[in-house]
Amino acid sequence: MSAAHVNPAPLPTVGVRIAGTGRAVPEKIVTNDDLAKVMDTTHEWIVQRTGICQRYHCDPDKGEGPTSLSAAALERALTDAGLKGSDLDAIVLGTVTGEMLCPSTACRVGAMVGAGTAAAYDISAACCGFVYGLNQAYALIRSGQARTVGVVGCDVMSRALDFDNRAVAVLFGDSAGAAIVRATDDTTRGVLASAMHADGSRWHDLYIPGDHRDLPPGTDPVGIKYGTLQMHGREVYKFAVGTFSGLIETTLEKAGLKPNDVDMYVCHQSNARMLESARERFGIPPEKMYINIDRYGNCSAGSVPVALDELRKAGKCQEGQIVMFVAFGGGLTWASSLWRV
Repeated sequence: MSAAHVNPAPLPTVGVRIAGTGRAVPEKIVTNDDLAKVMDTTHEWIVQRTGICQRYHCDPDKGEGPTSLSAAALERALTDAGLKGSDLDAIVLGTVTGEMLCPSTACRVGAMVGAGTAAAYDISAACCGFVYGLNQAYALIRSGQARTVGVVGCDVMSRALDFDNRAVAVLFGDSAGAAIVRATDDTTRGVLASAMHADGSRWHDLYIPGDHRDLPPGTDPVGIKYGTLQMHGREVYKFAVGTFSGLIETTLEKAGLKPNDVDMYVCHQSNARMLESARERFGIPPEKMYINIDRYGNCSAGSVPVALDELRKAGKCQEGQIVMFVAFGGGLTWASSLWRV
């Protein structure tokens, strides 16, 4: 029989569960008042527009960075799951602020947690990194290529901020979160529906240029600090608002569910006003859409897993519940992952 006529192997009869979670943040808390000392802003101005009161920033002189934060979060997730690093078959790490170009941050994290020769790679999907990673981990397990995967979301956005650019610098913070995704005999557990999208034609709305060659055509280079985040705030906000509700709606349709069937919405924390707007549109009770942007700011790929860990530790995200993960960010990218956890 020719290869073209060979039937693919059936998916194994296996469920997938989130067995443990963990999070890590730097020591330094940066309040809005702290920022007001170095730029033209106020606590009230920031809260009114974003809902943010404080965020965490790494101190490189203390050895804090994406590798240390990611390893700490993954270690805590392993402990929460009752596992060791050597139990991992793969590490998938979402980040756009990796320690260096090569090797991947995931490889170094694997060595730090004792993962041996487990597969390890980074995903560059900005704020969607962790949600992309969850979907990939589920696919790895369902295809039989792995049984235990560590999914990490981490960004150290403070290293990519121009503090002369008030509109951007007040938004972002540093954090890492991790989840241990594992095979289970309970076949009701795992992804009920998911979506992953990108529109590369809009890359220039949110990007980090290395030099003048990375600037969009027609951009005036005067005043731009290379290596820092450039954002067209109004366009990104419009994209997020337009994408967010549609993403929730289509994911629910795929699963044949209604908004009130979901026990918890774990959303990327980009703007408190936008989250509240989406919640009101779908008639979601406040207790079902978690918001922690006031304490962390926008942590890019670290945003969703940190919120997940806080919810699990507070007993608000329990086994058997239906949980939707939603994110959108640079790329432009947007993604969802609807689970029976």
